[in-house]
Amino acid sequence: MARILVADDELSMREFLKILLESEGHETRLATNGAEALTMLGREPFDLMISDIRMPDMDGLHLLEEARRTHQHLPVVLITAYASPEDAVHAMKDGAYDYITKPFKVQEIKNIIQGALAHTLPTMPRRESVAPIAGILGDSPEMVKIYDLIARVAPTQANVLIQGESGTGKELAARAIHRLSPMAAHEFVPITCSAIPESLFESEVFGHVKGAFTGANTGKIGLFELANNGTTFLDEIGELSPFIQTKLLRVLQERECKRVGATDTIKINVRVISATNKNLEEEVIAGRFREDLFYRLAVVPIRIPPLRERKSDIPLLAEHFLKKYSDLFGKEVRTISSYALEVLMEYDFPGNVRELENIIERGVALANSTIILPESLALAAHRKNAAAPAASALITEEGILETGLEQSLEGIERRMIAMAMRRTNNSKTRAAELLKMTFRSLRYKIKKYQLDS
Repeated sequence: MARILVADDELSMREFLKILLESEGHETRLATNGAEALTMLGREPFDLMISDIRMPDMDGLHLLEEARRTHQHLPVVLITAYASPEDAVHAMKDGAYDYITKPFKVQEIKNIIQGALAHTLPTMPRRESVAPIAGILGDSPEMVKIYDLIARVAPTQANVLIQGESGTGKELAARAIHRLSPMAAHEFVPITCSAIPESLFESEVFGHVKGAFTGANTGKIGLFELANNGTTFLDEIGELSPFIQTKLLRVLQERECKRVGATDTIKINVRVISATNKNLEEEVIAGRFREDLFYRLAVVPIRIPPLRERKSDIPLLAEHFLKKYSDLFGKEVRTISSYALEVLMEYDFPGNVRELENIIERGVALANSTIILPESLALAAHRKNAAAPAASALITEEGILETGLEQSLEGIERRMIAMAMRRTNNSKTRAAELLKMTFRSLRYKIKKYQLDS
């Protein structure tokens, strides 16, 4: 039993939905336009909102945007007679639970409503239910949005495109979507597109029959067929050649594939989650990626932010990896010093979470005490900041080779700090600003290099 708000400017559609919903035992309220619906949302609680997209004054997309500001966990289902990929992408990106086009079958909308109500979590933030399943760590606002989007899109069968830099956790997000979906009992089949040569792609992904080509002594089931009723994860989708893009588009359109050498087709029911570290919109504009395939894949786009955009997650991630590798290596390294943590917070992590994990793993392996100090992180060789090019000019190539990289970098760092202190008349606060570092880090390095005098 739920209280459902219906917003539609067509009387016949309002009455139809009212009869349908009340026959299912739900309490229904009707609004003739978006503004009226917004007013009703402010007066009483609802478990679900169903809204038409095309309405005068305030359309469904605008209503969705306004509703999400004050009713963050309210599932919204949008309906329209004028479907377009752009509207679908816009609706799901802005927080719609699902999107359905007229005319629709009664059972179809019943299933969507049932799914929306089943996954409404009015008393528990979605991040608390999604994050442990996803295996993704972070409680920054950026990651909370990701958890929320995963929770909304998982129960649907919409194809998802996950974009993000290498090392951000795209496959973790894909696996979370699968595990929260109705397809969770079936296979999750990852396919790394760049790892399969074009000449073998059809055979590997779609399968082949015996005798289809030289060496095909037996038939082989394809990866798409293996994932039937489950999820296929197409990693590095931006690396596909135009020829393979065309083949894949046909499979997504027809929902069937043909084994190499076969004459008959095989019906498949597969949800496709794809991932890329490229900007596929730019690839489409440049003519390197098919626009029609892009819209098929990116019904719901999810962008995983790089670590430098969610630095507040670094302490949590660092502690997690510290415990993981302390246990793995049988060591009692249980703490990261505040100074070491500041060093991590200042670093941009071009390799993202994967690089942070590698740094902590190395730090634990090399640590000879129960605490990780800045010296254990060995970040100096990785740091890329504005001061590096200027500093490199202070020493010669021969000097680096003679003294070694780490000692040379320490010498540069010592000189720059001393120079900054002289220029600011020994003001640590102004020197830290000049060097673009925190006051505490500067104070630590001044003590380290004995520059107090």
